[in-house]
This record gives sequence, C-alpha cells and structure tokens, in this order.
Amino acid sequence: MEATGKLTNVQLELLKLFQYNLPEAQLKDIKIMLANYFSKAASDEMDKLWDENNWDENTIESWKDEHLRKR
Repeated sequence: MEATGKLTNVQLELLKLFQYNLPEAQLKDIKIMLANYFSKAASDEMDKLWDENNWDENTIESWKDEHLRKR
C-alpha cells in the first residue's frame, strides 16, 4: 500500500474511537475483535480461492516442491 497522505475510511473510523481513553481491558478487546475480523476475512478469501481454483491436498503438496526464485 502506498502512502498518499490521506487517511483511509478505516483510519477515519478508528480515529473516532481515539477520542476516548479506554481502560486496557477494553483496548485489548478491541484489538482482539480487529484481529478476529481480519483473520476471518483472510480465511474467507482463501476459501474462495480454494473453490475457484479447484485446489485440493495434491495442490498443496505440489507447492511444497516448487522452487520460487526471487527477482
């Protein structure tokens, strides 16, 4: 992601929370909620790719043997 100097819609929304001084327990809960949200989003996207590409266990096994070169 490229820094443009403008805040994203997510950053703007989160800034609204920052007007409050939350107890550490609540801050921890918010961090966990955000982590769970993004973890689920990544998992859902992986499931979508898995289905769209008809991947299976053999696909994963073949990836282990691939040699990817860095450029």
